[in-house]
Amino acid sequence: MDNLSRTFAALADPTRRAILARLSAGEANVSDLAQPFLKDMSLPAVTKHLKVLENAGLVSKGRNAQWRPCRINGEPLREAVDWMEQHRIAWEEQLDRLGTYLKAKTKGARHDHKK
Repeated sequence: MDNLSRTFAALADPTRRAILARLSAGEANVSDLAQPFLKDMSLPAVTKHLKVLENAGLVSKGRNAQWRPCRINGEPLREAVDWMEQHRIAWEEQLDRLGTYLKAKTKGARHDHKK
């Protein structure tokens, strides 16, 4: 699986998006990241979500004595945004051409009805 596919697959899950949202405010340890989810899932389940984020390159773990702070890595997100932006521009151009075409057809149809 390529990097962009791993990024989108990781972002597909709301738990993983919530973890990234928390990490966007600053680094945190696994226990802190897991806390909001522990009423609905186990710590090992949260850890699996973190592993998916790590495998996608979206999260990295540091080492500070016994504390293993997790931090967000924005590069894969930038790559995903760049990919989406390229496609957004192409789709907007196609929609603009379609809009121009439809206006011309509608204008032509109005002229045909007036005759």
